[in-house]
Amino acid sequence: MPDPLMYQQENFVVLETNQPEQFLTAAELLTKLKDELQKIDFNDLSLELQKFNSLDDQAQHLIDTSCELDVGVGRYLQWYAVRLEK
Repeated sequence: MPDPLMYQQENFVVLETNQPEQFLTAAELLTKLKDELQKIDFNDLSLELQKFNSLDDQAQHLIDTSCELDVGVGRYLQWYAVRLEK
């Protein structure tokens, strides 16, 4: 049986066009995704995201089910769960 620790997503590395990699907490990533989602016209979102009524729900769904957001031609926003050692 897999260790439940494998499924804890507390920290993420974020890769973004023309930016150095960033390490964010889950809460910081949620905020970043909400900010990015606000910049995208609702009709340009995937049908999967359009079924959610709030930015919070859309952003959380992205964290739970994906690792990238389409932010436009020639641009990217990706995130990956990482385990940081203290």
